[in-house]
Amino acid sequence: MKEIFRTKPISELLKTTESKEGGLRKTLSAWDLVAFGIGCIIGVGIFVLPGQEAAIHAGPAITLSFALAGIACACSALCYAELASMIPVSGSAYTYGYATLGEIFAWIIGWDLVLEYIVGASLVSIGWSGYFVNVINKTLEPFGYSIPRIICAPPIMDKNPGLINLPAVLIVTLIAVLLVRGIKESSNVNKVVVAIKILVIVIFIAIAVWHINPANWTPFMPFGFKGVMTAAAIVFLAFIGFDAVSTAAEEAVNPQKDIPIGILGSLFIATVLYISVAAIMTGVVPYYQFENIAEPIALVLNVINKPFASVLISIGAIAGMTSVILVLMMGQPRILFAMSRDGLLPEVMRKVHKKFKTPYITTIATAVIVGLASGFLPINIVAELCSIGTLAAFAIVSGGVFVLRIRKPELPRPFRVPWYMLISGAGFLSCITLMLSLPLVTWIRFLAWLLIGFVIYFTYGRFNARKISEKKVDGLTEEHKI
Repeated sequence: MKEIFRTKPISELLKTTESKEGGLRKTLSAWDLVAFGIGCIIGVGIFVLPGQEAAIHAGPAITLSFALAGIACACSALCYAELASMIPVSGSAYTYGYATLGEIFAWIIGWDLVLEYIVGASLVSIGWSGYFVNVINKTLEPFGYSIPRIICAPPIMDKNPGLINLPAVLIVTLIAVLLVRGIKESSNVNKVVVAIKILVIVIFIAIAVWHINPANWTPFMPFGFKGVMTAAAIVFLAFIGFDAVSTAAEEAVNPQKDIPIGILGSLFIATVLYISVAAIMTGVVPYYQFENIAEPIALVLNVINKPFASVLISIGAIAGMTSVILVLMMGQPRILFAMSRDGLLPEVMRKVHKKFKTPYITTIATAVIVGLASGFLPINIVAELCSIGTLAAFAIVSGGVFVLRIRKPELPRPFRVPWYMLISGAGFLSCITLMLSLPLVTWIRFLAWLLIGFVIYFTYGRFNARKISEKKVDGLTEEHKI
């Protein structure tokens, strides 16, 4: 049984990227990676969470909640940046877990990430469909037309079921085609969408900032510091996405430099925008008026008498969710690709397109699963599992930095976490704390998912994982560590 704790030497991981047949094309710059991070982080969260959490948990101190969540994420982001610069290989936290903690931990985190990306992409696709249908119906309303509900609602619903959520399926299919075509093409589209999304947010800030009434920020902390912390645990989910940058490490032109810039740059920009929007919203409209408001930014613009609010929010939300779907569906195939390359999943999953140099088999498989889930399941069934797998990944990455500093202090580290004992420890503990704050039903579903994963690992992955013999690289001996 001790072989399940074997680690994979970093030199061996780096060798896998040099294969002419199985390697991925290196085309991404630091700006491409920053845009991927922003594309995945800033989605519907900025349009919904600030108002809702201000109303029921934090009040105007929602800005402090975002700051605390951003700091917790920054600890994990720094750890991601160190490992990504050392191990610029597809697979994100899965690969880092394999290099630092062992095969069984790598499998657990890889399986968790499958859950995060598939559920996340399905969830956002359903939300994208709702906004898209709303815009089309408002456009057609003067002519007496609308999209039939039978083709824009899933069959499994308590009220008003349809046949299929066709817009969700179509956006998943379109993005899958784009991702198979090439990572650079996908990056170019993502940059355009991210630019639209940020422009909409900046326009909102520029219009609303002049209408702030400082009296609305009093009392600043109406629910106490406990409410601020509760809101921080919830809005933490709005920051999920920077880890997707590391899934593209193998396709970065200069990964040792560009991956840390992509991770930390996107997280910093997102944090500034979140805090700015939250401060303006609660400064213009009293926090308690946001309760049960799904579009708080639209409410703010309506209060200051800007009739184009609905159109502005719809454009921003559609752009935001499009980029989130794209980045999630970019990350998932690369996790499966890396696991297959290590023998933990069937060999067919590591096939790379001869012309486009993309993991097309896993991209198509991801699109099929996400398309089925978003087309036939309601949003409440896929909504609760999106965060726990990510928090587990963050915890393992934070712990991995600590372990690797102790066990392999001699390895070159292009980017180093400052005060690594403090920051990696804080990242690990904050993620575990947030995991423990999640509802029991989420833990039950998470453990059921892990059980399925263990069955696959112990019946297939364990026996097919590549045996890694002792390697000698640059005069340093790397062995399996039990």
